[in-house]
Amino acid sequence: MHTNSVINEFVRFGIVGVAATATHYGIYYLLQPYINVNIAYTTGYALSFIANFYLTSYFTFGAKPSWKKLMGMGGAHLVNYLLHIVLLNLFLFIGITKTWAPVPVFVIAIPVNFLLIRFVFKHKKL
Repeated sequence: MHTNSVINEFVRFGIVGVAATATHYGIYYLLQPYINVNIAYTTGYALSFIANFYLTSYFTFGAKPSWKKLMGMGGAHLVNYLLHIVLLNLFLFIGITKTWAPVPVFVIAIPVNFLLIRFVFKHKKL
């Protein structure tokens, strides 16, 4: 695979990621004053995942969605979600406010997520 192709995928991944992250954070932001931050964060993550899967399939990697890819992306997102929750609680613990704690989580977790998701969509057996 050419370097330009990977760069183009990463740019498209970034566009989809911005939309998914905005959805995730928007839901979290609206819910966190009223419910536990972990539940608010999880709700936002789960709802943004659905649109993310279809946009990632078609737009980022030009691949037809399949149950295997959904399961693979779900597995990758489970790993990514666990990373998100651990980091969120770490940043809350060190004193970052509930409103801003997701920001450094996104900075760390998004590149990790790209590598996991790229493997799912580019691995020939999925």
